[in-house]
Amino acid sequence: MKAITAIGIGGAFVCLLVSVIMEGGNPAGLLNIPALLIVVGGTACATMASTNMDQMKRIPALYKTAIGGSKVEPDGTIAQMVKLAERARRDGLLALEDDLSELDDEFTKKGLQLVVDGTDSDLVRNILQSEIDGMSQRHRGNAHLYATAGGFAPTLWILGTVLSLVHVLENLSNPGALGHSIAGAFLATLYGVGSANLVYLPVGNKLKELSAEEVNYREMQLEAILSIQAGDNPRMLAEKLETFLPPDARGEEPDEQAQPGDAGAAEVREAA
Repeated sequence: MKAITAIGIGGAFVCLLVSVIMEGGNPAGLLNIPALLIVVGGTACATMASTNMDQMKRIPALYKTAIGGSKVEPDGTIAQMVKLAERARRDGLLALEDDLSELDDEFTKKGLQLVVDGTDSDLVRNILQSEIDGMSQRHRGNAHLYATAGGFAPTLWILGTVLSLVHVLENLSNPGALGHSIAGAFLATLYGVGSANLVYLPVGNKLKELSAEEVNYREMQLEAILSIQAGDNPRMLAEKLETFLPPDARGEEPDEQAQPGDAGAAEVREAA
């Protein structure tokens, strides 16, 4: 389910609000602007100081990516690669040049263009593996951004709590102001721990998971391109590519006695 991250984060906040209401509290009482500025604003600024502006500009897109989920479709890619392998075996590698314009994925298009141009297989692997490594490095930086924010937020609540307690000590002679100051101290704790564990760290972990999925997907494409270049049998190519899929995505039950990949490979051959 692509929306599972949004559902999880939203559900956590709903649970928090419901628990406040069940305790007889007022959800509006959770709003404290000074504490919010210290924790949320301070976390944003500290994170900004730890990275660069280009990466900060990507934050909205990263939230969208985490909430939107994975866009890779390995099943469709396997069927597409099998078709290309059949075309290459039947008409030769040069015939694939006519299909390049129909490909939407730039990684696949680049790899097949290298194959059509007669590039050595080792060089094709090195070039495409470098693409994968570079992508993985960028993804690690994106996830680290949220891990950094998740580290700053719980620390800044201490700062907010200390500032609120300073106001408490300053107003000991005014009992009417003590309640507001003490509430600010506890709300700073809530904002810091809550934002870290309900937003920053979950989003960062989701980005790591999506990165691992895409790296696996690109590795599958790389093997497919090299197999097409080597002239491998399309049926064997389907078997090889299905090893990149989890068992439950190969069209077979875990307790079945069929050989791994048989059912999924048959579906791919039918689609081809």
